[in-house]
Amino acid sequence: MTAPQPTTGPDSERRAFTVYPGRPPVRIRRGAPAPFGWWPAVCIALVAAVDRIEYNLLAGALPKIQEEFGFGDAAGGAIATAGSLAAVILLLPAGKLADTARRNWTVAAVVAVWSLLTVGTGLAGGYLALFTVRIFLGAAGQLYNPPASSLLADFYPGPGRTRAFGYERMAYFGGLPIGVIAGGALAESVGWRIGFFLVAIPGIVVALLVLTLREPARGIGDRITLWYAQEGESAKPASPDSPVRTTERPPRTPPTAPPPVRTQVRELLRIRTLRTVITGLSILFFGLGGLFYWMPSYYDRFFGLGEAEAAAVAGGTGLVGIVAGIITGSWLGDRERGIRKGRRVAIGGAGLLFGTLALAGAVVIPVLVPQALCFTLANFGFAAALANLTAANADVVAAERRGLGFALLQLLVTLGGSLGPWLIGIASDATGSLRTAFLAVLLPLLTGSVIVLRGRSSYDADAAAAARQVEHPTA
Repeated sequence: MTAPQPTTGPDSERRAFTVYPGRPPVRIRRGAPAPFGWWPAVCIALVAAVDRIEYNLLAGALPKIQEEFGFGDAAGGAIATAGSLAAVILLLPAGKLADTARRNWTVAAVVAVWSLLTVGTGLAGGYLALFTVRIFLGAAGQLYNPPASSLLADFYPGPGRTRAFGYERMAYFGGLPIGVIAGGALAESVGWRIGFFLVAIPGIVVALLVLTLREPARGIGDRITLWYAQEGESAKPASPDSPVRTTERPPRTPPTAPPPVRTQVRELLRIRTLRTVITGLSILFFGLGGLFYWMPSYYDRFFGLGEAEAAAVAGGTGLVGIVAGIITGSWLGDRERGIRKGRRVAIGGAGLLFGTLALAGAVVIPVLVPQALCFTLANFGFAAALANLTAANADVVAAERRGLGFALLQLLVTLGGSLGPWLIGIASDATGSLRTAFLAVLLPLLTGSVIVLRGRSSYDADAAAAARQVEHPTA
């Protein structure tokens, strides 16, 4: 006997949720991947793009700046490393702030500070002033991530979460080659100082755009995800004349003082899936950071390309792979979620493994065209992993601590990304071959793939535990 099918009228699959405190409830269609539209994801993606474009302008303009200030490559490389270390120091306090302050205001303020510091770069009168300004810019550059990631998790429930985080990651990594290209082009055409002044303008515009986002209730994305997963009640048709049903947060006990950050970090690290995601993404950023930094030199040394051609090939193939990987990985992660055990983590591990194998081909193949194709495929696999593992991080951390969870993740992946170029350089000097140094990266990437794939078994239980925190905040 065929089971009765649910009514699919216009009101049968809708429910009203209190999304913005102090405002009327918002009616949401069951199963919608973007119940509040895609503008919040686009806005956060613009933040990520502006961050990386502004930060990487220096790489493109560096030859002109070195010519004017007279410092060498070691001093130039120290600027980027110092900025990354400064970001690491501030990330955990930023995560705590993301869990307590208005996140839209915080992100807007951070973007505005970037823009002012970008202007300060153009005003620098010597190396010391430049170094100081770029340390502050490097520190501020990572501070948007905890509050922005927490916002995305609340704006986008399960069916759209991978895509939302995928767009942000695509903009983040896409901004890297765009910033390098823009820095060189502006330095050549209008002068490096004017270039920094001009690029500060989009930063101010994006900061104002962020203020168009309303602050949602914490955990609303998880509560909507739970409603999507419920069965039975949704099959009952709703009368057009029936009152709007609202889903409110359960009454909770009076708030108590939160434990120290160190205690909260220890509690977060007890989440097995979170440990898996952090390990996988740290190794992934280690590989990507080293690849993007050294691949232009690799094309120059092994294929005889000029500096401009080598940067164009490395940046272009990397960008194509990242965009395609984010789109494909996001679609798979949202489409298949819940069908197989630990699907997002499994896709992340498979993408990391695929990217590692493609990178092996990019290193050993001595012909330019197939080598570039393998490099594109490597970035494709890594980007697909990136979208799913970032969304999985949001799934397994309770809404009340999601800002700190993303801060912890960003802290460790920032360290991994900053170590990649340095360790590959050390291996290249030790072996006398950049190709051999790339081969050395394959082992940790392969190890990370195995760790992530083995960790998929804990995802469903950890995601359910995080969801229970929404239903029972004091549990």
